[in-house]
Amino acid sequence: MTSTSEQPVLVAAATGEPEVNPYLMGVYAPVGEEIDASDLEVIGKIPADLNGVYLRNGPNPRFEPEGRYHWFDGDGMIHAVHLENGKARYRNRWVRTKAFEAESEAGKALWKGVMESPKGNPFGNTHGLNVKDSANTDLIFHRGKVLSTWYMCGTPYAVDPLSLETLGAEDFLGTLVGDMMAHPKVDERTGEMFWFDYGPRPPYLRYGVISADGKVASTTDIELPGPRLPHDMAITENHAVLMDLPLVQDMEAARNGRHRLLFDRSLPSRFGVLPRYGNGSQIRWFEASPCYIYHVVNSWEQGEEIVLDVCRVQRPQPRADARTPLAKMLSYLRLDASLHRYRFNLRTGQCLENQLDDDNTEFPSVDSRVVGGRNRFSYAVHISPESTLKFDGLVCYDNLAGAKTEHRFGPGRWGSEAPFAPRDGAAADSADGYLVTFVQDEREGRSELDVFDAADLAAGPVARVLLPQRVPLGFHATWVRADQLEPSRDR
Repeated sequence: MTSTSEQPVLVAAATGEPEVNPYLMGVYAPVGEEIDASDLEVIGKIPADLNGVYLRNGPNPRFEPEGRYHWFDGDGMIHAVHLENGKARYRNRWVRTKAFEAESEAGKALWKGVMESPKGNPFGNTHGLNVKDSANTDLIFHRGKVLSTWYMCGTPYAVDPLSLETLGAEDFLGTLVGDMMAHPKVDERTGEMFWFDYGPRPPYLRYGVISADGKVASTTDIELPGPRLPHDMAITENHAVLMDLPLVQDMEAARNGRHRLLFDRSLPSRFGVLPRYGNGSQIRWFEASPCYIYHVVNSWEQGEEIVLDVCRVQRPQPRADARTPLAKMLSYLRLDASLHRYRFNLRTGQCLENQLDDDNTEFPSVDSRVVGGRNRFSYAVHISPESTLKFDGLVCYDNLAGAKTEHRFGPGRWGSEAPFAPRDGAAADSADGYLVTFVQDEREGRSELDVFDAADLAAGPVARVLLPQRVPLGFHATWVRADQLEPSRDR
């Protein structure tokens, strides 16, 4: 494919002048090969008690894009490094979505991206949003498989965490009707998974639970004033937390076949709390100052309150100096978020909020075993001041000590989301483990997997696994422990 070139790719701007799209070049340029490699070279030593697989999703267009390319348009590609007994092996695969297979058969791109009119695109999601569902956003481990999801709510695709084989569209034993958002929450203590589905027509939001046996156990409609664009949710031991945020779709633009977002500061941010298996009539809304939230850190119950930690975005729209469509896109992708805490009092209905840190941090994670329960430690990437979205370091927050530790990758080195990987047999939420992340060196044009001691980020990586090909910058990652991989080995 021609779009794998490291040379600038030109796209037409509203002025008629060509523009260079940086999300198709340099550290973002897609790779064209699916490869397997074992016995990778290591600088340092892979800890003997770190066994499992690190997987990261992201956009990687297989064919030359039609029209203006938005970073969110690319086909989902998973890059993975399996660590076992001090050895490392690498594998990457495209997610074989329905759209990917259709374009593979045609030998060319069939869909235009979100910056173009969707008219003429072959098909979209179940809500009639005629945009390509590329399953390029997150990876969630549940019941022996990894689910590859899409940011605008689409079909979850099941993927084997070791072979990266696409096992097919996941319909949860034929019980899932509709779509699933990008970031469902798994409670590893119960085996349940919690999710929502949203769309441009009533019901605007639908919430559901997948039981431990892999079937949809509960769904309910959530009444909203109009169509919204929620991205994430939270769970606690007994509740789910949903969001109604003032980032809304421009309906006039939608009628004209364009996808455009508006941030309405006249509206509050609303957080809906309902029992895990509750129905829409039981939801309780808490109002806070207007903002947008891409990603939840975690949530838990504390006495009469529900505590919710998030990465809060104050300005989720293009900056005023962004004049061309491409410049607006770049401005919109440049995150400006900080760690923020909400407290919802279930007895009084009061909502309190406060900022916990002023650094620009995002793509948060906690030990997956404590999702929905109180956590001491959380982790995030630090956003660089570059004009495009790049992660220049890692941050560890200690809720108990009220402290944070950091690591910066260094000039021209950019990371990926870094989930917590516990040492074999370590207690939950103990910081007794590692952070694992891809790091791309822009100067050398190569990538590596870096392993950090979670309790001592400042010391730098304890191991650097050199990868056989460049890994483009991408989106979300997950760590699957060795004890979770047995179903995959059986397959």
